[in-house]
Amino acid sequence: MSELSSPPRIREVAEVDFALFHQEIRPASEPVVMRGLVRDWPAVAAAQESDAAIVDYLIGCGPTKPVGAIAARPEEKGRFFYNEDLTGFNFVSGRGQLEMFLRDLLAVGNEANPPAMAMQSEVIPDVLPAFGEANRLALLPEVAPRIWIGNRIRVSPHCDLMENVACVVAGRRRFTLFPPEQVTNLYPGPFELTPAGTPVSMVDPLAPDLDRYPRFAAAWATAQQAELAPGDALYIPYMWWHGVESLEPVSILVNYWWNEGPANLSTPYDAMLHNILAFRHMPPDQRAVWKTMLDYYIFQSEGDPAAHLPEHAKGMMGPLTGELAGRLRATLKKIVG
Repeated sequence: MSELSSPPRIREVAEVDFALFHQEIRPASEPVVMRGLVRDWPAVAAAQESDAAIVDYLIGCGPTKPVGAIAARPEEKGRFFYNEDLTGFNFVSGRGQLEMFLRDLLAVGNEANPPAMAMQSEVIPDVLPAFGEANRLALLPEVAPRIWIGNRIRVSPHCDLMENVACVVAGRRRFTLFPPEQVTNLYPGPFELTPAGTPVSMVDPLAPDLDRYPRFAAAWATAQQAELAPGDALYIPYMWWHGVESLEPVSILVNYWWNEGPANLSTPYDAMLHNILAFRHMPPDQRAVWKTMLDYYIFQSEGDPAAHLPEHAKGMMGPLTGELAGRLRATLKKIVG
């Protein structure tokens, strides 16, 4: 990256326990590298022995069901992305047995230019329950872990709709993070066609085309970066954009996604899609009116919009309860059809 300097390192904290994580790290809403957080996992010990050892360890955990996997041609250089005309992707998908995927991963490990291979976001209690029992994260005991396995691959910057703790089991990984407000400078791709659910940045961070995407330079000025080794973990706050590079022939990550807040909340992402339909194509003057309304009622730019009303009259602007959430959903269902 000749035109852009290296970003600063993500802050690091060692010896993180439950109290430190939940009382200090998470409330700060900033990314943090937690060195050695899972260094005592048996899986990390196997990975540090050899690639073959961690593959044997995973197979020994008794995979219980087929898994999904994706693969891209060697000429894609490990980057899972769109095809040339943005009508599809540069990779293919399939399902099969985890053991076969792992054996294939080992088989191409010594190739100078192997195909890109990845098994992504499989829920560990469903596919590797023995792994989950032996490798636990005390910080998030109630969150179901997911496992990601691949070779030297790259995932474009994207944001998750949850908080995230990513734990490296095998291979080194480089993470590049951007705060949520940089969405305006990251040039997201289409909503309807996404590699993994939410839009990804159209910019290649390793070779940014600043003529085509000039605002990416402003995003890069806010970026933070870290390289994690086996046993290390990274806290990614809610909706922070992150690109990931796997740097070894066998790379394994376990992550924990979760949201806190009332269980009755609707999905904000779905609401945003509805807002596109409702507001995006209005005349500019009408959109400006609705922006004021949303700022007032939803984002509470002037404080609680129902503060002047007695409690019994606040209705949908009052405290969220299960009964109120049910009534709101019923009303929306009638409106949307």
